[in-house]
Amino acid sequence: MPITTVAHALPFVNWIVLAALATGSLAFVTLTGRLTDATRGYLGFTAFCSALLAGLAWLADGGLVVAPVLAIEQPTPEVDFVRRWAMGACALLGLGYTITAGRPGRRFVLGLVGLAAGVVALLGAAVGWAVTAVDAVPLAIQLVMLSLAAGGALAAIVLAHWYLVTPRISERPLLLQARLLIGVLAVQLVLFGVWSLFGGGPGQRPLETLTGDAALFGWLRLFVGLLFPLALAWMAWATARTRSMESATGLLYIALAAIASGTIGSAALYVGAGLLL
Repeated sequence: MPITTVAHALPFVNWIVLAALATGSLAFVTLTGRLTDATRGYLGFTAFCSALLAGLAWLADGGLVVAPVLAIEQPTPEVDFVRRWAMGACALLGLGYTITAGRPGRRFVLGLVGLAAGVVALLGAAVGWAVTAVDAVPLAIQLVMLSLAAGGALAAIVLAHWYLVTPRISERPLLLQARLLIGVLAVQLVLFGVWSLFGGGPGQRPLETLTGDAALFGWLRLFVGLLFPLALAWMAWATARTRSMESATGLLYIALAAIASGTIGSAALYVGAGLLL
């Protein structure tokens, strides 16, 4: 992509990454708090991180201006309003989860509503930025999956650190999150195959991301952003089963870096070139 396109795309990439980390981490925390015996300290701290990231996304939203060189459309004021304030609501509800982390019933409700607000913001972005209503569907799926992968990896690495200071807690929360992350990455791998073979973005041709001008980024996305972290997540799950939490933490650190790089690249290629990876 030309350097001017990259420059205009950066604010949108920044928003997508922040929104993905916020929404995905809140999803993992809400589910982990409901299904396992995760500690109140971990749940509250990670929910606070999610709220902070959502707040940063809300602040960054004011700088989103669609330039003619980008492959996305300028949303209507109504869609802009929904996207912006849904992310603001996600931030406030994440703070509510933090405050009520010691009350399982109340925190679960706040987590679900906050997650719904985050998803609404992502759907608002897809509807507003997509060239057509048909293009909004794969973009919405892409944004949700990027959120679950990036935010889930963040939640998992924070949880892995919790074992280093409180080693006696149950391994069930980390095993659950590792399995969830494996599942999310597996779904992303399937979607990558579908979009690469048949096209998914506006005007994206079949096999374009594997044989066209963006082929380098396509292959990097496949091996570095999907297959590599998928293998790392499986190894983290296997080591967590034996309570080798230091090893699991190191593996999840590398997985988070790989997933984050894939998220950034995928967001940039869609905003700048209309390609789904």
